[in-house]
Amino acid sequence: MVVALIVICEVGFWVLLAAGLAARYLLRMPRTGAALLLCEPLLEVVLLVVTALDLKNGAEPSMKHGLAALYIGYTVGHGHRTVKWLDGHAAHRLGGAPPPAKPPRYGMARARHEGRIWLGTAVGAVVATGLLWLAILYVDDPARTGSLESWTHVAWRAAGIHGLIVLSYALWPKKAPKDPVAPAGPAGHGRSRDPLRAERR
Repeated sequence: MVVALIVICEVGFWVLLAAGLAARYLLRMPRTGAALLLCEPLLEVVLLVVTALDLKNGAEPSMKHGLAALYIGYTVGHGHRTVKWLDGHAAHRLGGAPPPAKPPRYGMARARHEGRIWLGTAVGAVVATGLLWLAILYVDDPARTGSLESWTHVAWRAAGIHGLIVLSYALWPKKAPKDPVAPAGPAGHGRSRDPLRAERR
């Protein structure tokens, strides 16, 4: 049931997001759109409650409970950024707003941008770890909670791998391509005029 609910929450996230943006920009109903977007955190609350009840009713802690914690953590860490990014593109395409600024692609500016994204991953790992440890305390049976502890390692392993990728942007920043050198001569000629030669003529 928990796995099915995770799928429902993921689908519901995108359905509410699409409905909120459509109401905001297509139907010109900004309040309704904002209300729909604000309903998205309720999906995570429902998932959290159902997961706790599943454990309370004697369900064996397993992969589904670990996935639920990681999903909630990811939504907390990256959900706002995802909604903001899509809202900017919807405002441009549907509302006539200027196109959103593109993220930097080169140098330390790119490294800082990737670092801010990694902070969302770190927040997600913290949230997932907190939920998993609350579940461990809630079950209060070391013989049954080993799988939950292993999912904390999964959360931080993912954050660590992401962090190494971000660190590579800082240690080896990508350089912007150099502008091609324009031909010095007139259009259609491969070499420039020699001023001394012209003077001799």
